[in-house]
Amino acid sequence: MAKVCVVGAGISGVACARVLREAGFDVDLRDRSRAPGGRMSSPRMTWSSLGDRRIDTGAGYFTVRDDEFRTVVDDWLTRGLAREWTDTFHLLPAADGSPGLGDPKPGPMRYAAPGGLRSLVIDLAEDLPFSDATGVELVDANASTPRVDGEQFDAVVLAMPDPQALKVLGDGLEEERAAMTEQAWEPILALQAVFPSRSWPAFDAGFVQDDDVLEIVFDEGRRRGDDAPVLVADSTSAWAASRLDDPDAAADPLAEALDRILGCGRPSESKVSRWTYSRPATPRDEDFLFTPRRIGFCGDGWGTSKVETAWRSGTLLGRRIVREMA
Repeated sequence: MAKVCVVGAGISGVACARVLREAGFDVDLRDRSRAPGGRMSSPRMTWSSLGDRRIDTGAGYFTVRDDEFRTVVDDWLTRGLAREWTDTFHLLPAADGSPGLGDPKPGPMRYAAPGGLRSLVIDLAEDLPFSDATGVELVDANASTPRVDGEQFDAVVLAMPDPQALKVLGDGLEEERAAMTEQAWEPILALQAVFPSRSWPAFDAGFVQDDDVLEIVFDEGRRRGDDAPVLVADSTSAWAASRLDDPDAAADPLAEALDRILGCGRPSESKVSRWTYSRPATPRDEDFLFTPRRIGFCGDGWGTSKVETAWRSGTLLGRRIVREMA
Protein backbone atom coordinates (compact mmCIF):
# COMPACT_ATOMS: atom_id res chain seq x y z
CA MET A 1 0.00 0.00 0.00
CA ALA A 2 1.46 3.35 -1.04
CA LYS A 3 1.94 5.84 1.76
CA VAL A 4 1.46 9.56 1.07
CA CYS A 5 1.97 12.51 3.39
CA VAL A 6 -0.28 15.49 2.66
CA VAL A 7 0.96 18.64 4.39
CA GLY A 8 -1.72 21.31 4.69
CA ALA A 9 -5.36 20.67 5.63
CA GLY A 10 -7.05 23.43 3.69
CA ILE A 11 -9.62 22.43 1.11
CA SER A 12 -7.00 21.48 -1.50
CA GLY A 13 -5.06 19.21 0.84
CA VAL A 14 -8.22 17.61 2.18
CA ALA A 15 -9.58 17.05 -1.34
CA CYS A 16 -6.30 15.41 -2.35
CA ALA A 17 -6.23 13.23 0.76
CA ARG A 18 -9.82 12.08 0.11
CA VAL A 19 -8.97 10.91 -3.40
CA LEU A 20 -5.93 9.02 -2.15
CA ARG A 21 -7.78 7.43 0.77
CA GLU A 22 -10.66 6.34 -1.48
CA ALA A 23 -8.09 4.68 -3.77
CA GLY A 24 -6.78 2.65 -0.84
CA PHE A 25 -3.63 4.63 -0.12
CA ASP A 26 -2.26 5.06 3.38
CA VAL A 27 -2.66 8.81 3.97
CA ASP A 28 -1.03 10.98 6.63
CA LEU A 29 -2.75 14.40 6.64
CA ARG A 30 -0.88 17.01 8.67
CA ASP A 31 -1.40 20.65 9.56
CA ARG A 32 0.06 23.04 12.10
CA SER A 33 -3.48 24.12 13.07
CA ARG A 34 -5.73 22.09 15.34
CA ALA A 35 -8.52 21.70 12.78
CA PRO A 36 -8.78 21.56 9.01
CA GLY A 37 -9.65 24.78 7.22
CA GLY A 38 -6.61 26.61 5.88
CA ARG A 39 -7.68 30.00 4.53
CA MET A 40 -11.30 28.90 4.90
CA SER A 41 -10.79 28.88 8.65
CA SER A 42 -12.44 31.22 11.13
CA PRO A 43 -10.30 32.26 14.11
CA ARG A 44 -11.63 31.34 17.53
CA MET A 45 -12.27 34.29 19.82
CA THR A 46 -14.86 35.39 22.36
CA TRP A 47 -16.98 38.51 21.83
CA SER A 48 -18.93 40.22 24.57
CA SER A 49 -22.06 40.40 22.39
CA LEU A 50 -21.60 37.32 20.18
CA GLY A 51 -20.08 34.80 22.54
CA ASP A 52 -17.76 32.40 20.72
CA ARG A 53 -19.39 32.83 17.30
CA ARG A 54 -16.74 32.46 14.61
CA ILE A 55 -16.38 35.04 11.84
CA ASP A 56 -15.16 34.18 8.34
CA THR A 57 -12.05 36.24 7.68
CA GLY A 58 -10.20 34.26 5.00
CA ALA A 59 -12.17 33.23 1.94
CA GLY A 60 -15.38 35.28 1.86
CA TYR A 61 -17.54 32.94 -0.24
CA PHE A 62 -17.27 30.46 -3.07
CA THR A 63 -18.75 30.04 -6.54
CA VAL A 64 -19.47 26.93 -8.59
CA ARG A 65 -18.70 26.25 -12.25
CA ASP A 66 -17.14 22.78 -12.24
CA ASP A 67 -19.72 19.97 -12.50
CA GLU A 68 -17.88 17.72 -10.05
CA PHE A 69 -17.57 20.47 -7.48
CA ARG A 70 -21.26 21.21 -7.96
CA THR A 71 -22.02 17.66 -6.86
CA VAL A 72 -20.09 18.30 -3.64
CA VAL A 73 -21.86 21.62 -3.09
CA ASP A 74 -25.29 20.12 -3.77
CA ASP A 75 -24.62 17.60 -1.00
CA TRP A 76 -23.68 20.42 1.37
CA LEU A 77 -26.86 22.29 0.41
CA THR A 78 -29.02 19.23 1.00
CA ARG A 79 -27.54 18.75 4.47
CA GLY A 80 -27.76 22.44 5.37
CA LEU A 81 -24.00 22.91 5.59
CA ALA A 82 -23.91 25.46 2.76
CA ARG A 83 -26.42 28.02 1.52
CA GLU A 84 -27.00 30.17 -1.51
CA TRP A 85 -26.08 33.66 -0.39
CA THR A 86 -26.25 36.30 -3.12
CA ASP A 87 -25.62 36.99 -6.79
CA THR A 88 -25.33 40.76 -6.30
CA PHE A 89 -22.57 42.81 -4.75
CA HIS A 90 -22.59 46.62 -4.64
CA LEU A 91 -20.04 49.23 -5.52
CA LEU A 92 -18.86 51.29 -2.54
CA PRO A 93 -19.10 54.15 -1.70
CA ALA A 94 -22.15 55.79 -3.26
CA ALA A 95 -21.81 57.26 -6.73
CA ASP A 96 -21.39 60.81 -5.39
CA GLY A 97 -18.63 59.71 -3.03
CA SER A 98 -20.74 59.99 0.11
CA PRO A 99 -20.97 57.09 2.57
CA GLY A 100 -23.39 54.37 1.50
CA LEU A 101 -24.19 52.03 -1.33
CA GLY A 102 -23.38 52.58 -4.96
CA ASP A 103 -24.71 50.66 -7.93
CA PRO A 104 -25.48 46.92 -7.66
CA LYS A 105 -23.13 44.62 -9.54
CA PRO A 106 -24.79 41.33 -10.55
CA GLY A 107 -22.60 38.27 -10.86
CA PRO A 108 -22.55 34.52 -10.24
CA MET A 109 -24.28 32.99 -7.24
CA ARG A 110 -22.04 33.20 -4.20
CA TYR A 111 -22.34 30.46 -1.59
CA ALA A 112 -21.68 30.70 2.13
CA ALA A 113 -21.99 28.40 5.16
CA PRO A 114 -24.18 28.89 8.25
CA GLY A 115 -21.41 27.39 10.39
CA GLY A 116 -18.62 29.26 8.61
CA LEU A 117 -16.65 28.07 5.61
CA ARG A 118 -14.33 26.13 7.89
CA SER A 119 -17.20 23.73 8.62
CA LEU A 120 -17.19 22.62 4.98
CA VAL A 121 -13.52 21.62 5.07
CA ILE A 122 -14.09 19.80 8.36
CA ASP A 123 -16.93 17.91 6.69
CA LEU A 124 -14.69 16.86 3.77
CA ALA A 125 -12.00 15.75 6.24
CA GLU A 126 -14.35 13.47 8.17
CA ASP A 127 -12.82 9.98 8.55
CA LEU A 128 -9.43 11.13 7.24
CA PRO A 129 -6.44 10.46 9.53
CA PHE A 130 -5.50 13.96 10.65
CA SER A 131 -2.43 14.92 12.67
CA ASP A 132 -3.29 18.30 14.11
CA ALA A 133 -0.85 20.88 15.48
CA THR A 134 1.90 19.11 13.53
CA GLY A 135 4.45 21.44 12.00
CA VAL A 136 6.76 20.20 9.24
CA GLU A 137 10.38 21.30 9.27
CA LEU A 138 11.92 19.68 6.19
CA VAL A 139 10.78 17.97 3.00
CA ASP A 140 13.61 16.40 1.01
CA ALA A 141 14.33 13.30 -1.04
CA ASN A 142 16.98 10.62 -1.24
CA ALA A 143 17.73 8.72 -4.44
CA SER A 144 14.36 7.00 -4.54
CA THR A 145 11.80 8.45 -2.14
CA PRO A 146 10.67 11.79 -0.68
CA ARG A 147 10.89 12.34 3.06
CA VAL A 148 9.13 14.49 5.63
CA ASP A 149 11.33 15.28 8.62
CA GLY A 150 13.34 12.15 7.89
CA GLU A 151 10.34 9.82 7.49
CA GLN A 152 10.08 8.16 4.09
CA PHE A 153 6.90 8.25 2.01
CA ASP A 154 6.00 7.08 -1.47
CA ALA A 155 4.84 10.61 -2.27
CA VAL A 156 4.51 13.95 -0.51
CA VAL A 157 1.95 16.70 -1.18
CA LEU A 158 2.45 20.31 -0.11
CA ALA A 159 -0.96 21.97 -0.12
CA MET A 160 0.02 25.50 0.84
CA PRO A 161 1.06 28.85 -0.63
CA ASP A 162 4.39 28.84 -2.44
CA PRO A 163 6.34 30.88 0.16
CA GLN A 164 5.35 28.41 2.88
CA ALA A 165 6.36 25.48 0.69
CA LEU A 166 9.75 27.08 0.03
CA LYS A 167 10.42 27.28 3.76
CA VAL A 168 10.29 23.48 4.13
CA LEU A 169 11.89 22.36 0.84
CA GLY A 170 15.38 21.01 1.42
CA ASP A 171 18.50 21.37 -0.67
CA GLY A 172 18.74 19.45 -3.91
CA LEU A 173 15.14 19.98 -4.97
CA GLU A 174 16.01 22.40 -7.77
CA GLU A 175 12.94 21.76 -9.92
CA GLU A 176 10.58 22.15 -6.99
CA ARG A 177 12.23 25.30 -5.68
CA ALA A 178 12.28 26.90 -9.13
CA ALA A 179 8.54 26.31 -9.54
CA MET A 180 7.81 27.87 -6.15
CA THR A 181 9.84 31.03 -6.74
CA GLU A 182 8.04 32.01 -9.94
CA GLN A 183 4.96 33.45 -8.29
CA ALA A 184 4.49 36.44 -5.98
CA TRP A 185 1.78 36.45 -3.29
CA GLU A 186 -0.26 39.34 -1.93
CA PRO A 187 -1.23 39.96 1.72
CA ILE A 188 -4.41 41.37 3.23
CA LEU A 189 -5.54 42.46 6.68
CA ALA A 190 -9.13 41.53 7.50
CA LEU A 191 -11.05 43.66 9.99
CA GLN A 192 -13.78 41.95 12.00
CA ALA A 193 -16.03 44.75 13.22
CA VAL A 194 -18.83 44.02 15.72
CA PHE A 195 -21.50 46.71 16.26
CA PRO A 196 -24.19 47.18 18.91
CA SER A 197 -26.83 47.02 16.17
CA ARG A 198 -27.13 47.06 12.39
CA SER A 199 -26.55 50.69 11.40
CA TRP A 200 -25.85 50.54 7.66
CA PRO A 201 -27.93 50.14 4.49
CA ALA A 202 -29.01 46.61 3.61
CA PHE A 203 -26.48 44.92 1.34
CA ASP A 204 -24.57 41.65 1.14
CA ALA A 205 -21.11 42.76 0.11
CA GLY A 206 -19.46 45.57 -1.78
CA PHE A 207 -16.39 46.18 -3.91
CA VAL A 208 -14.70 49.36 -2.68
CA GLN A 209 -13.83 51.68 -5.55
CA ASP A 210 -10.53 53.56 -5.84
CA ASP A 211 -9.60 53.41 -2.16
CA ASP A 212 -6.09 53.06 -0.77
CA VAL A 213 -7.21 51.23 2.38
CA LEU A 214 -10.17 48.92 1.73
CA GLU A 215 -10.90 46.53 -1.13
CA ILE A 216 -14.09 44.65 -0.21
CA VAL A 217 -16.66 44.66 2.62
CA PHE A 218 -18.90 41.76 3.67
CA ASP A 219 -22.05 41.89 5.78
CA GLU A 220 -21.17 38.85 7.89
CA GLY A 221 -24.66 38.55 9.41
CA ARG A 222 -26.34 38.36 6.01
CA ARG A 223 -23.60 36.07 4.71
CA ARG A 224 -24.11 33.59 7.53
CA GLY A 225 -27.88 34.10 7.66
CA ASP A 226 -28.19 35.08 11.34
CA ASP A 227 -28.20 38.91 10.86
CA ALA A 228 -25.46 39.39 13.44
CA PRO A 229 -24.33 43.07 13.43
CA VAL A 230 -20.90 42.27 12.01
CA LEU A 231 -18.96 43.62 9.06
CA VAL A 232 -15.76 42.14 7.65
CA ALA A 233 -13.56 44.53 5.68
CA ASP A 234 -10.53 43.37 3.70
CA SER A 235 -7.70 45.80 3.11
CA THR A 236 -5.92 46.35 -0.16
CA SER A 237 -2.71 44.37 -0.53
CA ALA A 238 -0.61 47.50 -0.93
CA TRP A 239 -1.94 48.98 2.33
CA ALA A 240 -1.42 45.71 4.22
CA ALA A 241 2.13 45.09 3.02
CA SER A 242 3.83 47.50 5.43
CA ARG A 243 1.59 46.65 8.40
CA LEU A 244 1.93 42.87 8.71
CA ASP A 245 4.20 43.00 11.75
CA ASP A 246 1.55 44.66 13.92
CA PRO A 247 -1.94 43.83 12.61
CA ASP A 248 -3.65 45.01 15.81
CA ALA A 249 -2.44 48.54 15.11
CA ALA A 250 -4.37 48.46 11.85
CA ALA A 251 -7.75 48.10 13.59
CA ASP A 252 -8.44 51.81 14.07
CA PRO A 253 -7.48 53.00 10.57
CA LEU A 254 -9.44 50.12 9.02
CA ALA A 255 -12.51 51.00 11.13
CA GLU A 256 -12.17 54.66 10.17
CA ALA A 257 -12.04 53.72 6.49
CA LEU A 258 -15.08 51.47 6.91
CA ASP A 259 -17.08 54.28 8.51
CA ARG A 260 -15.97 56.72 5.81
CA ILE A 261 -17.12 54.38 3.06
CA LEU A 262 -20.30 52.94 4.56
CA GLY A 263 -21.36 55.42 7.26
CA CYS A 264 -21.68 52.64 9.83
CA GLY A 265 -20.07 54.40 12.80
CA ARG A 266 -17.34 52.85 14.90
CA PRO A 267 -17.55 49.21 16.06
CA SER A 268 -17.91 48.30 19.72
CA GLU A 269 -15.43 45.46 19.28
CA SER A 270 -12.92 44.68 16.56
CA LYS A 271 -10.08 42.38 15.66
CA VAL A 272 -7.71 42.19 12.69
CA SER A 273 -6.64 38.91 11.09
CA ARG A 274 -3.43 38.79 9.08
CA TRP A 275 -3.24 36.78 5.86
CA THR A 276 0.36 37.17 4.69
CA TYR A 277 -0.20 34.91 1.68
CA SER A 278 -3.79 35.71 0.83
CA ARG A 279 -3.69 35.14 -2.93
CA PRO A 280 -1.25 34.77 -5.81
CA ALA A 281 -0.51 37.97 -7.71
CA THR A 282 -0.99 36.20 -11.04
CA PRO A 283 -2.79 32.94 -11.86
CA ARG A 284 -1.05 29.86 -13.20
CA ASP A 285 -2.23 27.88 -16.19
CA GLU A 286 -1.46 24.52 -14.56
CA ASP A 287 -3.84 22.85 -12.09
CA PHE A 288 -1.04 21.37 -9.92
CA LEU A 289 2.58 20.21 -10.04
CA PHE A 290 3.84 16.67 -9.50
CA THR A 291 7.57 16.24 -9.97
CA PRO A 292 9.68 13.15 -10.81
CA ARG A 293 10.73 13.02 -7.15
CA ARG A 294 7.05 12.39 -6.34
CA ILE A 295 6.56 15.70 -4.57
CA GLY A 296 3.27 17.41 -5.43
CA PHE A 297 1.95 20.93 -5.00
CA CYS A 298 -1.68 22.05 -5.07
CA GLY A 299 -3.97 24.83 -3.88
CA ASP A 300 -5.54 28.03 -5.14
CA GLY A 301 -2.12 29.15 -6.36
CA TRP A 302 -2.69 26.75 -9.25
CA GLY A 303 -5.27 28.19 -11.62
CA THR A 304 -7.28 31.21 -10.50
CA SER A 305 -7.48 31.97 -6.78
CA LYS A 306 -10.85 30.51 -5.75
CA VAL A 307 -12.19 27.94 -3.30
CA GLU A 308 -13.41 25.87 -6.25
CA THR A 309 -9.95 26.08 -7.84
CA ALA A 310 -8.30 24.83 -4.66
CA TRP A 311 -10.70 21.86 -4.42
CA ARG A 312 -10.15 21.01 -8.07
CA SER A 313 -6.36 21.36 -7.78
CA GLY A 314 -6.18 18.91 -4.87
CA THR A 315 -8.61 16.48 -6.49
CA LEU A 316 -6.71 16.40 -9.79
CA LEU A 317 -3.35 16.00 -8.06
CA GLY A 318 -4.72 13.09 -6.04
CA ARG A 319 -5.87 11.38 -9.23
CA ARG A 320 -2.48 11.94 -10.85
CA ILE A 321 -0.74 10.27 -7.91
CA VAL A 322 -3.16 7.36 -8.03
CA ARG A 323 -2.53 6.84 -11.76
CA GLU A 324 1.24 6.87 -11.34
CA MET A 325 1.45 4.75 -8.21
CA ALA A 326 -1.54 2.43 -8.11
